[in-house]
Amino acid sequence: MVFRKLPGVSASGMGLRLSQKFVFLLFLSGLVTLCFGALFFLPDSVRLKRIFLSKTESQPVTVGSGSENDAREHSKRPKDQEHAPRGMTSAKGETSTKLRSLSRKPSVSHEATEERLAGGKAQEDLTLPRSRAESASERATPSEHGANPDTYSYEKFRGCLLKPPLGRDSGRPSDPKTNERREKVKEMMKFAWDNYKRYAWGKNELRPLTRNGHIGNMFGGLRGASIIDSLDTLYIMGLMDEYNDAKEWVQTSLDLNSNGEASLFEVNIRYVGGLLSAYYLTGEEMFKKKAVELGEKLLPAFNTPTGIPRGVINLGSGTSWSWGWASAGSSILAEFGTLHLEFVHLTELSSNPIYTEKVMNIRKLLNRIEKPHGLYPNFLSPVSGNWVQHHVSIGGLGDSFYEYLIKSYLMSDKTDDDAKKMYYSALEAIEANLVQKSPGGLTYLAEWRGGILDHKMGHLACFSGGMIGIGADDGAPEKRQHYLDLAAEITHTCHESYTRSATKLGPEAFRFDSGAEATATRLSDRYYILRPEVIESYMYMWRLTHDPKYREWGWEAVEALEEHCRVEAGFSGIRDVYTMTVSHDNMQQSFFLSETLKYLYLLFSDDDLLPLEDWVFNTEAHPLPTIRTGCLQDKATQDKTVSE
Repeated sequence: MVFRKLPGVSASGMGLRLSQKFVFLLFLSGLVTLCFGALFFLPDSVRLKRIFLSKTESQPVTVGSGSENDAREHSKRPKDQEHAPRGMTSAKGETSTKLRSLSRKPSVSHEATEERLAGGKAQEDLTLPRSRAESASERATPSEHGANPDTYSYEKFRGCLLKPPLGRDSGRPSDPKTNERREKVKEMMKFAWDNYKRYAWGKNELRPLTRNGHIGNMFGGLRGASIIDSLDTLYIMGLMDEYNDAKEWVQTSLDLNSNGEASLFEVNIRYVGGLLSAYYLTGEEMFKKKAVELGEKLLPAFNTPTGIPRGVINLGSGTSWSWGWASAGSSILAEFGTLHLEFVHLTELSSNPIYTEKVMNIRKLLNRIEKPHGLYPNFLSPVSGNWVQHHVSIGGLGDSFYEYLIKSYLMSDKTDDDAKKMYYSALEAIEANLVQKSPGGLTYLAEWRGGILDHKMGHLACFSGGMIGIGADDGAPEKRQHYLDLAAEITHTCHESYTRSATKLGPEAFRFDSGAEATATRLSDRYYILRPEVIESYMYMWRLTHDPKYREWGWEAVEALEEHCRVEAGFSGIRDVYTMTVSHDNMQQSFFLSETLKYLYLLFSDDDLLPLEDWVFNTEAHPLPTIRTGCLQDKATQDKTVSE
C-alpha cells in the first residue's frame, strides 16, 4: 500500500500517531469487553444458568438451597404392602383405600414400575431432560423469588376472619337431641382413633379385623396418613389429648425424607392439605414448615413439556411418570385439577410464587384447548397438551376438578373471576349433556363416552349436590334457585341409593337402566368403603337450607355405620350393601376420620363452627381459609405506619 505524504508531516511521525491510535482502540475494545462480560456473568444471572446448565441434568426441582435440599433428597418408602387406589379390590378380595378422584384403577406396583423403567409407553419419557430454555422459576431458590416462610403473620390472618373458627361455643347446638347426636359422632371418632392408636400407630391406616396397621404404596413411603388426616377433626371436636398425641407424632416422627412412589394427588390432598389446615386452625409453626417442605418435593412432577404434572412421583429423586393404566401416558383431570387450593396457600405461607404459577399454568392450558361440547375429558397428555380420550365423568377421574373451580373462586374472596367463569361454563355443559331424569323422577349425572351416555352414577359423584349448592348464590341471578333445586335433587337421588339397600348404606356405583333406579346392578359395584360424599352433600345442603331432612338423613347414616361397619377394633368397609350378612373388608380408611366423621359432626353443629364465609374444604375435608388479600395488605400497612 502506498501512503500519500501529508504536508508538514514526516513519515516517522505519522507512523507513531497510527501506532498510538491502534493501542488506544485496542485498550478501549478490551475495556468494553470486560465491562460487558462482568455484567453478563453476574452470579445470579438467569442467562448464565440457561446457557451452562447441562441438557441432560436430571436433578429434581427444589425451592430450598444448599444442604437443606441435599438432606431432602433421601426417602424411605417401603413397598411391603400394596395399597390400591380407592374403589378397587385387591387380589385378596379386600377393598382398598381411596383415590378420591380416580375411578380407582390399579395402583403402582413394584412390577409395574420395573416395566415402566424398561421403557414402557405408559411413562412417555420418564423424566424429560432439562433444556436450557427451561423456566428460571423452576430452578429458583427462595431468595430469588423473595420467598421467606417466616414473613407470614398468623395474627394478621386471624384478624381477617369474619368469625372465630370454632364459633361461640365450639358449634354446640342448643337443641338437646341434635347435641346428643353430635356427641355420638364424637364418640365414634374417639373409638376409631383409639383403636388406630392401639393397633396401627404410625402406620397409614388400621386393619380393624386383624388389629394391625396398613402402610400401602400410595404415599411414597410417608407414614401416619390417619394421623395427618385426623388433626383438624380431633381439634374441632375438642379431643385435645388425642390432638396433642397427633401433634407430637408429627413433630417427632413424620419423616418427609422418603424414597418411594407417591400419588401426587393423594399426598397433596391428605398430607399437604392436612398440615395446612392444622396450621391455620392452631397457629403451630411446625405444621406450616412441614407443609411447605413437602410442597417443594411435589414440584418436579410439573417438569413436563406442557407443565401438566404426571400422576406419580418419587419423593426422594423427583422422578415422575404417569399411571401405568392411564391411556397413552396421560395425566388425570381430577388429579392435576385438584392442586389449586393447597398450592395457592403454599404461596401464601412461603411468599414463593412458584406454587401459584404452577397451578395457574394448568388453568391457562385448559382455557386454551378445545373442549368437546364444553366438557372436560378425563385424560390429558402432559407431553402434547391434547385430550387422549373423550370420557367425561363428574365421578371418578373428573370429580374434584370441578369442585376446585368453584372453591378457588370462593377461597379468593370471590375475586378469581377466571375460576368463576370456568366453573359456570362447565356446569352449563354438564347440564346440557350429563344431567338426566330417570323414569322414576330421579335426577342423576350420567357419564359421557365420546357422545354416548352411560347411565351410571358413582358414589364419588354424590359430592356434586354440595358443590352445586355452594355455587348457587354466585350464578346468574335468574339461575340461583334453579341451581339450589338441582343440588337438592341430586342429593335426594344419592340418599335414595342408600335407602334402597338392605344396610341403608350406598353402593360404589348405581345405575339407571334396564329398570334399575339408583341401584347397583353389578356385583363389583355393591361395596361401601366408608365413603363421605353423600354425607358431605347433606352437610352443605343443611347449611344452605336448614331443611331438617338432611340431619335426619345424616342420622340414618350414623345408625347404619354403627350397625354394619363398627367392629370390635374400629370401623370397616363392607363388601355388599345389599345383604344383611355383612362381610367386612378389614380397612378403616383415613378419609373416614378426615371426611365422613367430620362432615357428620358439622351436620349436627351450629353453622358458626368453621363458617362457610371464612373456610372452604379441600377434597379431603381439610378446611382452608378464604384469602382476603386486601385485608392482609391493609393490616400490613397499618403495622408499618405504627412502627414508623
